[in-house]
Amino acid sequence: MPIARLSSRALISITGDDARPFLHNLLTQDVETLTDGELRFGALLSPPGRLLFDLFILGQGDGVLLDVAADRRDALVQRLSIYRLRARVEVAADDRPVFAAWPETPAGFIPDPRTPLMGGRLYGEATADAVQADYDAHRLSVGLPDPTADAPQDKTYPIEADFDLLNGIDFHKGCFVGQETTSRMKRRGAIKNRMLPLDFDGPPPAFGAEVLKGDLRAGEVLSGRDGSVMALLRIDRLDGDLTVDGRPVRLRKPAWMGEDVLPSSDA
Repeated sequence: MPIARLSSRALISITGDDARPFLHNLLTQDVETLTDGELRFGALLSPPGRLLFDLFILGQGDGVLLDVAADRRDALVQRLSIYRLRARVEVAADDRPVFAAWPETPAGFIPDPRTPLMGGRLYGEATADAVQADYDAHRLSVGLPDPTADAPQDKTYPIEADFDLLNGIDFHKGCFVGQETTSRMKRRGAIKNRMLPLDFDGPPPAFGAEVLKGDLRAGEVLSGRDGSVMALLRIDRLDGDLTVDGRPVRLRKPAWMGEDVLPSSDA
């Protein structure tokens, strides 16, 4: 079973008497019911409801450990400090490494809350026999977006990045930053775009390359590798042949995605 250190991820420790209610009122995930050692997936949104930071939330006593994009950690620490006001919390970087193992969850690892297909995560020291690129290849084979790579900050709604299908939004917890827009999209079914994997032969198209259904724009390419990419696609234009830069591409519906998510049976 491969184990890789995820150099793209870093940790933030949130401690203090108000740590859980403080985060509960900000994040898309329920933090107050989080048990010790339990890992949940969520995000911090902008007030209009767009993705700013994707994160994993680990319960630790009265505090919380956040697993975040390494290159956005300082920005998140700064934003949380702004929100803190008079809350009795301490926000600090935690320098322990982040590891992932797949496709199962070995002893000592915590199950990935998005889907069992992603195995588990560990915060601390472990022996790696794989690298970040191996983990990313597995993630792409499972059909999961990487919100940090695939969703430019403050441009994408979390539902477009499949957070609602990957246990990343608790629609019953009450208020959080960006909650009104997020809940309205889900309640009204006003979901026009979703991130989905595309397969093809050869090297990946450029980030932002247009996906076409005939002459109609069907979406755009996001991050990927030889043979496969994530793409942000219009779900009403998936029932025909798709191309990128004149090359045929094949839509792949992930195993974790429910039957009623895409309108076309051909998808």
